[in-house]
Amino acid sequence: MGTLLLILAIFAGLVGIIGSIVPALPGPPISWVGILLMYLRHNMGLGSDKMTTTLLFVMLALTIVVTVLDYVVPAYFTRKTGGSKAAAWGSIAGLFVGMFFFPPWGVIIGAFAGAFIAEIIIENKESKEALRAAWGAFLGFIFGTGLKLTCSAVMLYYIIVSI
Repeated sequence: MGTLLLILAIFAGLVGIIGSIVPALPGPPISWVGILLMYLRHNMGLGSDKMTTTLLFVMLALTIVVTVLDYVVPAYFTRKTGGSKAAAWGSIAGLFVGMFFFPPWGVIIGAFAGAFIAEIIIENKESKEALRAAWGAFLGFIFGTGLKLTCSAVMLYYIIVSI
């Protein structure tokens, strides 16, 4: 049973890293499941003493904060650079289109292009303003992805060191 928990925890940690980049997968929550599995394994008397209840709940709090910020940060960056709600939604739509047609770079290009196109078509903005909004959407996406990737990487680290 301990070996199965170990394999599932490492798998969850790795999928969490992938999910931090791929928008269809919730990266940090999947990584936290890996932490939870290692915690259960530790309570069976296996693994190191690094997996504590405190670590489990700190990682849960971090997962919740990062997941909420992932939805807030792109809109914040888009707004700060003069973008509209249409730019934020266009960025999300472009991200999904890019994910399916041109992975992995399509996610980044799609988010940028979606915000730009939404500003031009829906909001009737000049290309300079639309470009600025698209840049904000892009920065927000990159920042949010960086947060998720960092969070998932930290959890994968703790999964590995608690073996």
